[in-house]
Amino acid sequence: MKRAMGVLALGALFAIPTSASAGNLHLRLGAFFPSADSNLFDDDASLYSRGEGFDASGNPRGIEDNDWIGFTGGVEYSFRLANNVELGLSVDGYGKRLDTFYREFTRPDGTDIRQSLELDIIPVGMTLRLVPTGRRDRITPYIGVGPDAVFWRYKEYGDFIDFQSPGLDIIPDSFRSDSVAFGVHAAGGLRIPFGHDFAVVAEGRYQWAKEDMGEDFRPTAPGLVNKIDLGGWSATLGFLIHF
Repeated sequence: MKRAMGVLALGALFAIPTSASAGNLHLRLGAFFPSADSNLFDDDASLYSRGEGFDASGNPRGIEDNDWIGFTGGVEYSFRLANNVELGLSVDGYGKRLDTFYREFTRPDGTDIRQSLELDIIPVGMTLRLVPTGRRDRITPYIGVGPDAVFWRYKEYGDFIDFQSPGLDIIPDSFRSDSVAFGVHAAGGLRIPFGHDFAVVAEGRYQWAKEDMGEDFRPTAPGLVNKIDLGGWSATLGFLIHF
């Protein structure tokens, strides 16, 4: 059902008729800073380490929010709705893999129990943007807000401890959850024109989205649900072509 809703949202997004007037193509690259504010990331932080430093107890440092910072890039087409008002349609992408091991457990021979964690996020969004100055001005600031259909996938694969077994057996396994979440974002930026049809664009954006995890990540305690936080800041630098 959630996947169907996401597909419908995506279809509705690009079914909006565009204006016959000129539009803008914005290409951007930068970094995404996930907020990682959900129990999935809390559990990862308590269980796994990347081997970078130690905590106060002498155990390897757990995964931190900063470990999830990664590359992002996107493309947006925008067109004018009215004076100083634009509508933008965009697709962005982010992906990060962390190679980890258990912080407090090892194999009987003392070697690490290793696994990989992987997160992919693709927001498909719509931005209503206020551009209070003209595109020929020396510097053009803007602000915007809009909804997103956030396609996501989270995976863990490698060797894991079966905490339900008496001997804490170590088994190879893989776990996966993916869906489409509803999200919203707010953005602000600056356009610096170079000539009539080209501008450099610096933008900051915050995205809000959370979703329940699938069966592979259901807690053993009844009534509990693992949530994944798909939100966070992004900072990008790109260029805009007016045509």
